Amino acid sequence: MSDEILPSWRPGATRDAIVAFLDAAAEVPVQRRVACFDNDGTLWSEKPSYVQLDFFVDAMKRAVRDDPSAAEQPEFAALISGDQAAIGEIGLERIAHALTGLFEGISPEDFTARVHEFMAKGTARTYRPMLELIDELRRREFTVCVVTGGGTEFVRAISHDLYGVPPEDVVGSLIGYEFVPTDAGGPGLRRTNELASAANEGAAKVNNIQMQLGRRPIFAAGNSGGDREMLEWATGGDGPTLAVLLDHDDADRETAYVSSAVTFADPEPITAVGARLGWTVVSMRDDWAAVWT
Repeated sequence: MSDEILPSWRPGATRDAIVAFLDAAAEVPVQRRVACFDNDGTLWSEKPSYVQLDFFVDAMKRAVRDDPSAAEQPEFAALISGDQAAIGEIGLERIAHALTGLFEGISPEDFTARVHEFMAKGTARTYRPMLELIDELRRREFTVCVVTGGGTEFVRAISHDLYGVPPEDVVGSLIGYEFVPTDAGGPGLRRTNELASAANEGAAKVNNIQMQLGRRPIFAAGNSGGDREMLEWATGGDGPTLAVLLDHDDADRETAYVSSAVTFADPEPITAVGARLGWTVVSMRDDWAAVWT
């Protein structure tokens, strides 16, 4: 049986550890079989840029085409010119605020439609071995969740199509909404330009898992310093548990780099943390026979 699962995973200690966990989890009550996956850099590529950032930049370019004066906004001018010094001086927080403002006032349904339109261009590259792992977890009656630093609504728009994960099992950075009357006189929701809580990285991931899912995972997978607390939380409970850390060490088939948190400085490289804490560190170069779907 074990030879038939995870076909893109090469034989070795990493695959053995994952299969051993899957087998051991059969003794865990189904309601405790919860698996949480980071998204950027874990389920799909985050290089050369984040998919959600590409989505917002695409929206910015549309806005500038419709109203050329929008290009004079400092945040947009820095992005359009690619001026890294200006981007650094303005700061990612201000730039993110300006980009999310492009969708202020639209309904959740309209936002989802815009995401679908953008994703239809084929801008995301997903990792085949991770999708195989999701399928195997689900076959063993796990609830599979996506816990991302990206926008909740953005990932919810595509989570079912890409991963089979329903919107209610996506935990991310939350944008605020306003309850307002529609043009037709009925009730409606409209996006604001404000985060409803802190960016979903680090300890915030654990807090939001509890607040939004209400169940502690026994499996977690990530790739950056922003996933550390989530992986620690998963392995800190009663066993069997497993933390999987993806190491981007394949310069030929992807990009070789050590992923770091976006909203705070990592105290040490996440690969060093994974080795020290005994996590299952996946070498993309050595452990995967294939990378892309």
